[in-house]
Amino acid sequence: MTASAALSTVQVTGSNLNITYVVLAVALGALGIAFALRQQVLAASDGTDKMREIAEAVQEGAAAYLARQFRTLSYFVGIVFFLLLALPADTTALRVGRSVFFLLGAGFSALVGYNGMWLAVRANVRVAEAARQKDGSKAVQIAFRTGGVVGMTTVGLGLVGASLVVILFRENAPVVLEGFGFGAAMLAMFMRVGGGIFTKAADVGADLVGKVEKGIPEDDPRNPATIADNVGDNVGDCAGMAADLFESYAVTLVAALILGKAAFGNEGLIYPLIVPAIGIITAVIGIFATRLRSTDKSAMSAINRSFFMSAIISAGLTGLATFTYLPGKFNLLTNYSPTVLEEAGNINPRVLAFGAVIIGIVLAAAIQVLTGFFTETGKRPVNDVAASSQTGAATVILAGISVGFESAVYSALLIAAAVFGAFLLGGGSVVLSLFAIALAGTGLLTTVGVIVAMDTFGPISDNAQGIAEMSGDVKGEGAQILTSLDAVGNTTKAITKGIAIATAVLAATALFGAFTDAIKEAVIKAVGEGTTVALEYQGVLDIASPRNLVGLIIGAAVVFLFSGLAINAVSRAAGAVVVEVRNQFKLHPGIMKGTEKPEYGRVVDICTRDSLRELVTPGLLAVMAPIAVGFGLGVGALGAYLAGAIGTGTLMAVFLSNSGGAWDNAKKMVEDGQHGGKGTDAHAATVVGDTVGDPFKDTAGPAINPLIKVMNLVGLLITPAIVSFALPTQSTKSLLIAAVAVVVIIGALIRNRRQSTTIDY
Repeated sequence: MTASAALSTVQVTGSNLNITYVVLAVALGALGIAFALRQQVLAASDGTDKMREIAEAVQEGAAAYLARQFRTLSYFVGIVFFLLLALPADTTALRVGRSVFFLLGAGFSALVGYNGMWLAVRANVRVAEAARQKDGSKAVQIAFRTGGVVGMTTVGLGLVGASLVVILFRENAPVVLEGFGFGAAMLAMFMRVGGGIFTKAADVGADLVGKVEKGIPEDDPRNPATIADNVGDNVGDCAGMAADLFESYAVTLVAALILGKAAFGNEGLIYPLIVPAIGIITAVIGIFATRLRSTDKSAMSAINRSFFMSAIISAGLTGLATFTYLPGKFNLLTNYSPTVLEEAGNINPRVLAFGAVIIGIVLAAAIQVLTGFFTETGKRPVNDVAASSQTGAATVILAGISVGFESAVYSALLIAAAVFGAFLLGGGSVVLSLFAIALAGTGLLTTVGVIVAMDTFGPISDNAQGIAEMSGDVKGEGAQILTSLDAVGNTTKAITKGIAIATAVLAATALFGAFTDAIKEAVIKAVGEGTTVALEYQGVLDIASPRNLVGLIIGAAVVFLFSGLAINAVSRAAGAVVVEVRNQFKLHPGIMKGTEKPEYGRVVDICTRDSLRELVTPGLLAVMAPIAVGFGLGVGALGAYLAGAIGTGTLMAVFLSNSGGAWDNAKKMVEDGQHGGKGTDAHAATVVGDTVGDPFKDTAGPAINPLIKVMNLVGLLITPAIVSFALPTQSTKSLLIAAVAVVVIIGALIRNRRQSTTIDY
């Protein structure tokens, strides 16, 4: 009997349930702190009349885009809701609960994204005003505390959802949590892809025509794409990334709770809630401690200080909670599996749990340092990319690609070391080892409140500089403050993307373990425990099988196809923007003279329409590909498919993100006066590099994180159906489902290829 099957009668009651209520209270407290921080941000001065006018245009465009996006995504959410109702579960109540909490997960993901966007488009002008007053410390505080609101909302809603599932469904919580995590992951993927296409279409179009062809600054008010560019920062980097980090938080919790129940019984279902609750406390400390000191070289010093402070405090408080809550021996746990006790040997549950959490915290810190090294201005990799601008755009692109490739290797090795280190803590027990990996993910996410604040800091700083430049009201020292904050923001965004992919790998690995357990349970239910077929199915993940090797290759290939679709979508949408901006300059020569006002709304409309149209194909690929492999080739091939996607996705996501970050900051260095400064051939070369890097770091790279988790959750959800159709003689039905999934993918790809690259006028 499997571990989770043995625990089907676990009753979560008494002190464990009381702790869950405490966790729920802490989560609600996080939402209260978010509201208080929000009021602090809104109380700051919002600048001059001209600055407010520009900010209001950005607010209007961002709100309009998200409203249309949510209407579009509501159809997908509705369809999946009913499909989940049709998937097998032990009881009707569990099927309904899984579908309802799927809606809640999707709704929370949308709420986190919208909340991040809503406040960011109001904070940007306040940061610009603080810089106008030459108050760099105030500018940093406003930007970071705005991110703190998003961070507190992320951890608050994630813990509210998970703790509610445990309170309502208790021992059956893992089944319902699959729906909650899938809802969060699916919506985040769509928001990440759609927002990424919008922001980079506008950014690339604005740069190619404005900077390269017309020789005007990035945020010159004469550029018709500049409002769309600032809107894109918010719908992509604020709304999209906030939703992405929320689903990372939610899915990691889901994986830890599913495996915790199998490994530790009652305590395993509660302990993963305690760790992120501690993270809320330390996030509050980190957010309020972020202050710019006179001795700091840049805002990055203050942000690093708060991050490492919160990480150290998290480690200390987690140790205290672990040794207080968990017993020192497995036989003192309640409702654990006897099988686990046999495998555990002399393992101390406290040491296993605390060691895994520490591994996650150390991994977050290591990625912070490593990513900062490869993407921060003043460090050798970015210096080398900037220096290569003296020999042209081609060498800039080559230098940036090499930075991405090299950094991907080191990041992947760090993540692999963390996974293997957590695995060793299990002492040979697969269930315990996978639970340790999941706990490492929760340890990494004890810092998520600060991580989200760091990410939101980037687009707010970028927008603030744009508003300052467009209004012309911020000059001298104030303008220099904003330039410095924008460069720091590029690094913080790269760091959070690195941490996000690390959580994706840890969560996906843990979910992979839950997937293999689900296979065994489904086989036992279909044909009975101990039969020859059941025993054979326990070896279905043998990579020596040609069928499974095919699945592995397909999984790796889907990551490449998904990335290509996302980058190509930006290329097409950016092409439409370029045509529109060129036409406006050609038909209205007064724009360049400053006597006519550009039609900003036309570019916003183009980006909105194209981004929503383009997100359909990558979204269908993410959902349908595992269905096609699972029903067409079997659960073994599906497991190999997921393994291939995890491995390839890790390298691809880091490569794309860090290449783009290095190109962006190399451009900043040249614009700050290095290698000739603005208007030189070196500057033009770095602009081309930055333009290539835009869809790398802000569209395709970040979207791989939710892609991996969506595919793992789809695999987990469909496994019982795959096994029940395949055993003993129902293979025809499986092949029919696989054929339908393949047809949907092919149809979406054909439709994608037939789309026009420009827009008719």
